[in-house]
Amino acid sequence: MAVGRRGSLVRALLAGIEAGRSAAPVTSCPYPRGNLCRSAWVRGYAMARSTGQP
Repeated sequence: MAVGRRGSLVRALLAGIEAGRSAAPVTSCPYPRGNLCRSAWVRGYAMARSTGQP
């Protein structure tokens, strides 16, 4: 995996965590279906919501 791609995935994961903490709806994911960044974003979102972060 290229460094640029890895950076994109990390940014998406962190954005998902932030969205989960702010209780944004999961449908607010900015990435299209089939994009790896979408998977990373949803993973971050789920992590934040499952830990009960406000």
